Amino acid sequence: MLLAIRHLSFLGLYSLLSLLCLSSSHAQEWTRFRGPNGSGISEAATVPTEWTEDQYNWKVDLPDAGHSSPVIWKDRIFLTSADPDSLTRHLLCLSAKDGSTIWQQKTSFSKYKVHKINTYASNSLAVDDKYVYVLWQTKEESSISALTHNGQPVWSVPLGDYKSGHGTGSSPIVYNETVIIGNDHDGSSSFLLALDRNTGKEKWRVPRLSDRACYSTPCVFEQKDRRTEIIFTHSFRGITGIDAESGHVNWEIDVFGRHAQRAVGSPVIYKDTVIGSSGFTTAEKNVVIVKPTGSGKQSSVEEVYRLFKSVPHIPTPLVYQDLLYLITDTGILSAYEADSGNTVWQKRLGGNFFSSPICINGYLYCTDVDGRVSVLKTGDEFKLISEQELGEDTRSTPAVAGGVLYLRTRSTLFSLGG
Repeated sequence: MLLAIRHLSFLGLYSLLSLLCLSSSHAQEWTRFRGPNGSGISEAATVPTEWTEDQYNWKVDLPDAGHSSPVIWKDRIFLTSADPDSLTRHLLCLSAKDGSTIWQQKTSFSKYKVHKINTYASNSLAVDDKYVYVLWQTKEESSISALTHNGQPVWSVPLGDYKSGHGTGSSPIVYNETVIIGNDHDGSSSFLLALDRNTGKEKWRVPRLSDRACYSTPCVFEQKDRRTEIIFTHSFRGITGIDAESGHVNWEIDVFGRHAQRAVGSPVIYKDTVIGSSGFTTAEKNVVIVKPTGSGKQSSVEEVYRLFKSVPHIPTPLVYQDLLYLITDTGILSAYEADSGNTVWQKRLGGNFFSSPICINGYLYCTDVDGRVSVLKTGDEFKLISEQELGEDTRSTPAVAGGVLYLRTRSTLFSLGG
């Protein structure tokens, strides 16, 4: 009898632990660019900090090229690529187990101008428990669509033209029952948009004059005693807080100036503050921390501090355990006290960076354009653990799900750990 009770207790404990693991795994799903709310942070303890070629679970060739990052739901990986010669885009669903193709869709598009280092597949996807969301933007015809995890079309919403001599790069996000995009481009028809995720029906639209294509991806700002806001950044409009339900502009702070620039790095949240960035590769760049106060129509916002030396134009900031990490486009990695902006340490890694840093279990993974991954221990001292070579150029930010790290180069996807 005692053995039976112990056996049942063990089964109960095992079931509880299993549920906790499933809950933790669910929370770690990498459903958008840079994972949970764009933070770039995973607590997975099963990704190595140094590795050899034979430690990859698998690596697969991708059709053509792209800079978009993978998004993952359970055992499926979704990503895009494009052929600049045949003008064909690919939407891919791969098995997380072995990298095999579950399904693939091809669509043609009209050629448009992109920056020489951009691709025709630089917008990352978004995914939730029902659908995968695809944002295709071109000069003449743009759209956002929802498909099932099996590739069946659900709805598609035309967005009109998208004007930019540099191409595209912003990605959609999902908040509750809503799909949200920032559609800032060089034309006068820019807008922020929220759609019902099940039907594609418009929930709200915020028209705005932008005069500049920006590629930052929004994030969600949730604070006690405040209505939830969606945060957008734009080079000439600054940082904006939009009521998530109504689309009302609660606050906007013009912090980046009027010099030639473009907001490429995405906003991130630290405690009750918002961190935004904008700049130009060879000119002035700013990382600005602001603090919204009040709620709804009574909202206001103030600048807390800014950083303008050795800060990035393209890579997105990362905050982990009260330290703010910035990697510049030219490879200078810095750690700051996130509350004050005081410098903790600064070191040159070398190389050039378009990929944004991510943090896994307390380690930074920084990938340069030549495919070198520098792994560093977070903390108040610079500690380089290893440097790994992927063997191909990349401008894609890695993804983590199910305890596995996914590294995407221009035409290859790697699976590591787990």
